[in-house]
Amino acid sequence: MEYRKLGRSGVRVSEIALGSWLTYGRSVDAQGAKAVIRRAYELGINYFDTANVYAGGEAERIVGEALTEMPRDRIVLATKVFFPMGEHPNQSGLSRKHVLEQIDGSLGRLGVDYVDIYFAHRFDEDTPLDETLRAFDDLVRAGKVLYVGVSEWSANQMMEAHALSERMGLDLIVVNQPSYNMLRRNIEKDVLPTCRKLGIGQVVFSPLAQGVLTGKYSGGKTPAGTRGADPEGEGRFMGAHLNEDTLARVDRLAPIAADLGMTMPQLALAWCLRQDNVASVICGAKTPEQIADNAGASGKTIPPDALRKIDDILS
Repeated sequence: MEYRKLGRSGVRVSEIALGSWLTYGRSVDAQGAKAVIRRAYELGINYFDTANVYAGGEAERIVGEALTEMPRDRIVLATKVFFPMGEHPNQSGLSRKHVLEQIDGSLGRLGVDYVDIYFAHRFDEDTPLDETLRAFDDLVRAGKVLYVGVSEWSANQMMEAHALSERMGLDLIVVNQPSYNMLRRNIEKDVLPTCRKLGIGQVVFSPLAQGVLTGKYSGGKTPAGTRGADPEGEGRFMGAHLNEDTLARVDRLAPIAADLGMTMPQLALAWCLRQDNVASVICGAKTPEQIADNAGASGKTIPPDALRKIDDILS
């Protein structure tokens, strides 16, 4: 496993990370999740990502229980705040009240004294930005959070937050968590250039496009038990990726992966990691075998001619 610096910070994260969205506490039970987390740690993965809202807090509980087996100083643990954790008006968003209350809930479920990264899970249009940034800074000063992150914020939103934090003397954002993969490249236009300038690194989610880039839907088939076979559940996040044209194009990537001695998932993950601003790719592995295959992408490079072929196929 290879490691990269997280933006302008001094912390290093594994190129491959393990996430818990849509898996732990939902399609994967606690015992299965712990087996995957244990295997990930054995493979050198040190970054584990979750959120308060995942499975209504159950994902945090499962991740926390599994990580008690590992030395805390070897783990980079991240969670998030924004989405509703109840039906009352102050149980969502990035108000000072919600942020400070939710960190205590997350720490309790995770069974730790602090998290390494605390993400603003989305931008909150209803809360003054200075209120949110001050709340996060207070958590850093209290020792409950080591680094501040955001997820799916625009380039302009991050620029505004950076400038405001500098003026107010607050802890700066060091990491962004966007969706990024071969089929979804929108961050390349302005988010990546802006983040390079500001010293904000990327830990990207959905690098396998919800499984579409693994090749499991080869020939347009939708195997039983996959996300694509569950359009009302996990599959609802697959969007336009699960269509005949896209699946046919993805099938054409298989020979490229084979020529490079990679599996299809490894090709997709290595493609994301070709960006120097991407510190880590978050995988939602359901089995120890899946995370072992994913981990094999670390350190892999894709030569320029293969990158051109990929662009030609998917453009």
